[in-house]
Amino acid sequence: MGDPALSRRGFLAASAAAGVGMTALSACGGGSDGGSSGTTTIEWWNISTTQPAKDVWALLAKQFEKQNPQVKVKIVQLENDAYKSKMTALTASGKLPDIFHTWGGGVLKQQIDAGLVEDLTDRTKDWSQGLLPVARKPYLVDEKVYGIPFDIGMIGFWYNKSLFRRAGIAAPPTTWSGFLDAVKKLKAAGITPLALAGKEKWPGMYYWAYLAMRTAGIDALQKASDSKDFTGEGFVQAGQHLQELVDLQPFQKGFLGAAYSTPAGQAAAVGNGKAAMELMGQWAPVVQADAGKGLGADLGFFPFPEVQGGKGALTEVFGGGGGHALRAGAPQAAVDFLKFFASAATDTELVKKTGVLPIVPAAESALTDPNLTAVQAQLKAATGFQLYLDQAYAPAVGQEVNDSVAALIAGSRSAQQVTESITKVAKEEQ
Repeated sequence: MGDPALSRRGFLAASAAAGVGMTALSACGGGSDGGSSGTTTIEWWNISTTQPAKDVWALLAKQFEKQNPQVKVKIVQLENDAYKSKMTALTASGKLPDIFHTWGGGVLKQQIDAGLVEDLTDRTKDWSQGLLPVARKPYLVDEKVYGIPFDIGMIGFWYNKSLFRRAGIAAPPTTWSGFLDAVKKLKAAGITPLALAGKEKWPGMYYWAYLAMRTAGIDALQKASDSKDFTGEGFVQAGQHLQELVDLQPFQKGFLGAAYSTPAGQAAAVGNGKAAMELMGQWAPVVQADAGKGLGADLGFFPFPEVQGGKGALTEVFGGGGGHALRAGAPQAAVDFLKFFASAATDTELVKKTGVLPIVPAAESALTDPNLTAVQAQLKAATGFQLYLDQAYAPAVGQEVNDSVAALIAGSRSAQQVTESITKVAKEEQ
């Protein structure tokens, strides 16, 4: 996937520590147009601080400047957490950069409600509607466009084909009951079924979120957010199904203290053949190979199974990506840059050089990895898309989902208590 931070972590920013009292930040917006030279300078804030994306993005900015001699792009690249903190302070001050990284969802909506984000509906209608539909969805608010994607992905199960064969599992399961049976077969064969980074909480959230989608249905997640009530039967059932899995003790030893990408963490356990599966995004193969050895041809991918009797469908996916939004009143040069960044030529370069999944259909030919091609096929066939809950919801609510689900997995909270605690925080956010 290139830079895992782009796709896997949300903007969980609203913390008092990152308030207006921070060290003075770079001035943003407002003064981008004009100047005695007639040059327009646009400021672009992003989180591509790792290679190869860092250099690729810098070269793309140079290409845009060459094509637009009257425009200069000032790049501000910040590490993920530093970016969140500084953007929180800028949001509080009411002054955002011309172009800024966004994950969409709850925080973007807060910025929109504060009148800080440009409505791009009319300014991009000639070209943005041709982008992959699921990639556009996180940036649509009340059917209006407030951001343009450059990356998209989904969560699914990455599995070791060799370990599945050893356990006598002929094909990946498509139902939850079939999945639990597969877990039992793996355990019976002396194989650890699942790796989990219990220390970091967000990987466990994926299970509950997907189970909520499969039981309550994808629309129920938005309705629960709107009504501030997550205590419906489908959400309780999601926790009960997760409890069924936890009761099988499927995770690696010490999982509650394990991180995601460390040498002894979740990705390494799968990449080194110590666990048969992990529930993770499209960046998983890269991190498995980086933290461990990687599985090569033994690695496979399958979507999260259906829950029999539930309201959800196998073709409804859970995931997210990265995009760019503009400050309210941003100059036309900023819109032109978004169009350039979302062009077939640029997207093809990003797919080839940074490993992102294409958001422009014409760039799909650049995909060569069979597993990423499988993920792309799932995304194209998706009949519904749910953004990561810790991005889709207000930051405090998203954090409570992570915390309460982690408590269920650790054995200190029941399925019912999970829904009650999330509801409590959601009501406090009103």
